[in-house]
Amino acid sequence: MDPLRKTSLIFGLFFAGTFIFSIPALLFYDPVLNNADYILGGGFDTRISTGALFEILLAICNIATAIVIFPIVKRVKEAVALGYVALRIVESVIILAGVISLMSIVTLRASVGPGADTNALTMAGRSLLAFHDWTFLLGPQFCAGFGTGLLLGYLMYRSGLVPKRMALLGLIGGPLAFVGGVLVLFDVLKPMSAGLFALTAIEIAWELSIMIYTIVKGFRPSPVLDGYGQARVFTAE
Repeated sequence: MDPLRKTSLIFGLFFAGTFIFSIPALLFYDPVLNNADYILGGGFDTRISTGALFEILLAICNIATAIVIFPIVKRVKEAVALGYVALRIVESVIILAGVISLMSIVTLRASVGPGADTNALTMAGRSLLAFHDWTFLLGPQFCAGFGTGLLLGYLMYRSGLVPKRMALLGLIGGPLAFVGGVLVLFDVLKPMSAGLFALTAIEIAWELSIMIYTIVKGFRPSPVLDGYGQARVFTAE
């Protein structure tokens, strides 16, 4: 396979992984996210652990999407390309912090025994859950909006690796998603509300479109690709 086509395919597959692992994780987390007294149930919950594994894989895919295309997009603007890598790492760290908070609830739940202070456990569980809720906002909403939306959209628009109209989805949707996060931050919108979804919809469309395009068609011819394949072969030798 041509080195460029291989890169675009790997990039698209890792991007697909960000969807494949993020959506089921929420389903696995449902008992802890929607039951205020979950921590009092007792016993270790493998369902939550499975959701945690999915989010760990999500974090890996997040970082991989940026690293895989860095050698290409740095030819557009290295500072912006590096910023995209950095934001993907920050986003993944925030996601993993949320994983730690939920797994802490599971650990406390498994340690519940006769005579346990249920009020203290309930308060601890709610505190850890509130921590997770904020990581969900700060990671996917802010970092993805600014990083995958604005920065990646800029790199793709300037490079022409994908259709410019498609890249505009990122340039428009990213800032809107960021604004949505700000509105939630100041309690103008509620998390998971219809208003927040409306502001995030274009960003979601951008991420879906670039995922499908790079898997099915690959990157378009662009001046930034001059000598890319030869450079890869030289490096391998």
